Amino acid sequence: MTITPSVSPAPSAADPQAAQPSLRAASLLLSATRHAIDLIDDAMVALLAMRRVMSAQAGTAKGILRRPLRDQARECEIQRRARRLAARMRVPTETTDGLIHVLIDDACRQQSHHASATPSPSLPSTTDADMSNQRALLRLIPPPQRFKPLLRWAPPTLMEKVIELALSRALAREHIGRPLDHIAGRRLGIEAADIGVTCVVQWSGGRLRAVQAPAEASVRGSVTDLLLLAARLEDADTLFFQRRLVLTGDTELGLTVRNLLDRMPWEALPLGLRIALHRGARLARAAREAYHA
Repeated sequence: MTITPSVSPAPSAADPQAAQPSLRAASLLLSATRHAIDLIDDAMVALLAMRRVMSAQAGTAKGILRRPLRDQARECEIQRRARRLAARMRVPTETTDGLIHVLIDDACRQQSHHASATPSPSLPSTTDADMSNQRALLRLIPPPQRFKPLLRWAPPTLMEKVIELALSRALAREHIGRPLDHIAGRRLGIEAADIGVTCVVQWSGGRLRAVQAPAEASVRGSVTDLLLLAARLEDADTLFFQRRLVLTGDTELGLTVRNLLDRMPWEALPLGLRIALHRGARLARAAREAYHA
């Protein structure tokens, strides 16, 4: 009698038990992504509400000045500016056009209502109630630290690539010339402490690159203060004096970088980037002030 040894079948790739870890990871990723999308949606609705307040004020002013509600030149410029920024952010043109169309239509309805209700030829003043409403809207924007748990799920290399892409486009040699060649090969760390994101960059080959190496000098601060510094709405000396920014490591390198960037003409940056930086930094500062009020 021949005895055939029994052999256990190898686990199949389609085995549900073997797939459980990856399914759990995908489920956690989906939940985290949806939560992040919800936060972004909340912020967009808050921004829309703020835009409607501004549109209403514009309508009141147009009623006093007896100007037409629709300004085709202004609307075309809004659309052109949005398209330029969208192209830099790699947002489809049709998506941007659709959004701007909705925003302009909503603004026209707001302005029509407030222009017809203008009671007197005197310019309106901002009342305490208006300021309170604006602060309430700004408080709807989540503070940056709320995103910290979500960003832990993002691969570190992904965050580095995003920062590298943004900085390399802003500080491309065709925009700023060759001032940063003086620090070629040196490594500078940028740390947004409130969201737990750190990136080390190096000027090499005429552009900034993210590198996997220890920083020789690091600048640490909140997202809002780093934005204010980048948009030149706050002076670096003031931020460092108030300890809102902290420089560690090779302080000589850090000061050299700061001086090089200070001497770089603001007009050298692309217009769309300047607009995005300026408005983003102002919004972040206003939201922070409203949140702590």
